[in-house]
Amino acid sequence: MKLPKPLRILRNLILFFFISTILAVVVYRFVPVYITPLMVIRSVQQIFKGENAGWHHTWVAFDKISPHLPMAVIASEDNRFAEHNGFDFVEIKKAMKENETRKRKRGASTISQQTAKNVFLWPQSSWVRKGLEVYFTALIEFFWSKERIMEVYLNSIEMGKGIYGAQAAAKYKFNTTAAKLSAAQCALIAATLPNPRRFDSAHPSKYIKRRQGQILKLMKLVPQFPPVEKKKDK
Repeated sequence: MKLPKPLRILRNLILFFFISTILAVVVYRFVPVYITPLMVIRSVQQIFKGENAGWHHTWVAFDKISPHLPMAVIASEDNRFAEHNGFDFVEIKKAMKENETRKRKRGASTISQQTAKNVFLWPQSSWVRKGLEVYFTALIEFFWSKERIMEVYLNSIEMGKGIYGAQAAAKYKFNTTAAKLSAAQCALIAATLPNPRRFDSAHPSKYIKRRQGQILKLMKLVPQFPPVEKKKDK
């Protein structure tokens, strides 16, 4: 039975969406992510504000990033990153319970979810974006390794105004390279991630310094990433 034209168009659009998104995820399993939607959006915002548009971003391999940085972001953002399948249901339940009484709602996004959002979606929150975020998170958890997710995250996350990724943050915040970032510097970077355009890791406020201290302590408690066994297998 031949489908009516509107249904054929809808079917083709759905097929195109799934094929193109899966292909993009598979490609990014191997190819560096040099540009993200957020970089473009921020540049457009700069143009409308009459500012010079542009960003600082240099892709570096995971083994060229200080081992302290993944530990810092795990300690700060996602303690169970190595264990969950992209969604931390323990934190989701906690957030739901806390949000019953909190005026300012808190989220429970994992590093995997943030990576999916950074690479494939836009920053403004909505039910549509959240739905797509779940979809892309499931895809990258299926097609990528945890180490790849972390590598892309550390290369694409916004770390300051016009600064994206570990290498740019190291250069413009601490005048060094991503590989040479100290534990203290990594903790400062992680402390600013909730709002990197407001908080400056190069000139930390008292609040950021307190967060840095907390993160440094947590870095000693969270499981080593990548796991020691994995390092030995390489």
